[in-house]
Amino acid sequence: MKQIETFQMLADETRLRALALMQAHGELCVCELVAALDLPQPKISRHMTALRNTELLTARRDAQWVFYRLNPDLPDWQKQVINAAMIGIQTEPVLKQDATRLKNMDNRPARCAAS
Repeated sequence: MKQIETFQMLADETRLRALALMQAHGELCVCELVAALDLPQPKISRHMTALRNTELLTARRDAQWVFYRLNPDLPDWQKQVINAAMIGIQTEPVLKQDATRLKNMDNRPARCAAS
């Protein structure tokens, strides 16, 4: 079932965009994803919960921030699938817009500001 869940998670544009940002920038907090993806916090949190529940992401809390990153303990096949998906979407214009919004974000959490 884990295989099917992985592909279900990758079938959503918002989740793909978030994964692309995390793959490029490492650990990101919800507020950074909200700014980068230009979507409301409840929507981002819902998608991050789904990705965490399928163990594609790990999360940690630091004060008021919740930080997410790709799960470093994923099996090789899942890493390969995610990498292939990221290669497949790398030329999508929306990803460049997401990266620009993240770069231009004011008041990024100190933990991620150097990312």
